[in-house]
Amino acid sequence: MIKIGIIGPNKSVCGNDLYDFGENLGKVIAKKDRVFLNGGAGGFMEAVCKGVKSSKETFDGQTIGILQGDNAEEANEFIDIAIPTGMGIARNMILVNSSDIIIAAGGGAGTLSELAFAWQKKKIVLCVTEFGGWSKELAGKNLDHRLKDLLIPVKTIEAIENYIKQM
Repeated sequence: MIKIGIIGPNKSVCGNDLYDFGENLGKVIAKKDRVFLNGGAGGFMEAVCKGVKSSKETFDGQTIGILQGDNAEEANEFIDIAIPTGMGIARNMILVNSSDIIIAAGGGAGTLSELAFAWQKKKIVLCVTEFGGWSKELAGKNLDHRLKDLLIPVKTIEAIENYIKQM
């Protein structure tokens, strides 16, 4: 089972174009051998989960929300399994550490922290370059001299699917 982390902006800063991209992404990359982990909130996270749950290949337990708060009810409606950590933004490390590969699109400070954690944990991040934010800003760059080539720039859903297929 491949565990795919999804990081990006929440509802307050996720534009309609990024939301639509996320929903289409979820539909395309949902496969029987993949589960999706995210922060469980709205915005890009919700969009990808909505797409996954509308796919013909969806199954119960395929979308997992690792929540900042204490209440599972805070998860978006497309989360199958809500994990309330009560840890606030520290849950970003749990999300990154639990993922085999990460897809990042857009993003502000929360996404930036997840990208930094992914770098330190030597995780590949497919950084969508079409929507700005930290995902675009850091795509193809190295955060320091110790590692390289972990923040992979991608433009299309097809490029993301092709990369995941190679795993």
